[in-house]
Amino acid sequence: MFSLTQWQGSHKWENWVGYVSAEPEQKLTPSSVEELQDIVKKARATNKRVRVTGAAHSFSGCAKPEEIAISLHNMRGLISVDKDAKQATLYAGTYLFEIGDALREHGLALENMGDVQEQSIAGSASTATHGTGLTLGSIANQVIAWEWVDGKGELHTHQRGDPQTDELGNALHASLGMLGIFTKLTIQAVDLYGLAERNEVMTFEEGLSRFHDMAHEHRHLEWFLFPGTNKLQQKTLSIIAPKAMTGWQKFKDQFDSKVTLNGAFYVLSEMARMNPKWTKKVSQISASSIPNTRRAGYSYEVFPTPRGVKFNESEYFIKLSDFDACISEVNSILLKNNKGSHFPIEVRTHKGETGMLSPTQGEDCAVLSFHVYKGMDSEPLFNWLYEYMKKWQGRPHWGKVNKLNTDELHKLYPDLKRFLEIREQYDPDDLFMNSWLEEKFLGYKASN
Repeated sequence: MFSLTQWQGSHKWENWVGYVSAEPEQKLTPSSVEELQDIVKKARATNKRVRVTGAAHSFSGCAKPEEIAISLHNMRGLISVDKDAKQATLYAGTYLFEIGDALREHGLALENMGDVQEQSIAGSASTATHGTGLTLGSIANQVIAWEWVDGKGELHTHQRGDPQTDELGNALHASLGMLGIFTKLTIQAVDLYGLAERNEVMTFEEGLSRFHDMAHEHRHLEWFLFPGTNKLQQKTLSIIAPKAMTGWQKFKDQFDSKVTLNGAFYVLSEMARMNPKWTKKVSQISASSIPNTRRAGYSYEVFPTPRGVKFNESEYFIKLSDFDACISEVNSILLKNNKGSHFPIEVRTHKGETGMLSPTQGEDCAVLSFHVYKGMDSEPLFNWLYEYMKKWQGRPHWGKVNKLNTDELHKLYPDLKRFLEIREQYDPDDLFMNSWLEEKFLGYKASN
């Protein structure tokens, strides 16, 4: 969880896993829109670049601050609620874990979330962070209005319009902070609801034979496929009447987090790190140790899963229609060679979205996430993924490891040229760029 004291107390900045780091010249924490505008204007006058670092949960270099780092930690909270329209306006620095209780008091909830709740609403929207569900989109898709400060220090607002004609809305949808710094976001919420979670272990063949039926029968379906084992854990979430999670379940979640994730799985992961030849065996032990469990509570209590063991991650979106063939091939390949990873492959579904930089590109998708334990070499797996996913026109999540170059991105994102034209209107001096963004979107090498 983000600590402002630690952030301010060190010259160094690094992301959650510690693989992306920087020593920015300044670390600033504005408390108002006016203060933020002043920071941007001064940065522009002195030719300094600015990045908002959020909760540092991106695995890519998209948030890396090379000169001025900004935290919106002091710009948090629920601003207003329109109960009739079920819309809520939040300060951009608000963390996801703060939103559930705030909306519950008004009988509302986020339509969907991922299983990590430490990110800020601005960061998760900017990178199109998502959960799972055939009829559900990303956090970005829940945003219906934006307020932001551009590269000249000017304040703008925009209400999302018709997705077929609203160019600016489609550019803001997942902008990676390249159009400016969000200050407020208005989200389309839904009525408060509860979720019942069920986890069960099965063979790959059994899971695949039921995948599409289960995805339609349940609001949320998620897989954890253990490489080299032919086994998976299937998680389903179904709507129930809103009710709080019991104190016993919360205690059990904390216990499981500390003992299973931070304890047993950490020990197994360290064994694999010290002797990479054991990775397949560790994966087999993990797959055989997963219990069948059930949980229930308010949606925002059930969505999060503790992430106690650190890892590096790469994630790809493919057409849902290609899922069966792709995942069958992936499972077969990893049965022979698990590419040095014992972490389960996370499989989710995602509704198509119209954002110019949405990895879905308007098509319903399956999303495959691959993880490698911190301290182990992720290159064998991620390099293989980079080449293999070309077969399926896979698009990486912007906040995860992304090895695609500018030419490849232009082919996968037909509106990228138009997005960059809009970006130049709001940031003509490249104030909000960094070397990672320049390399991906402008074709510059990081050394330039």
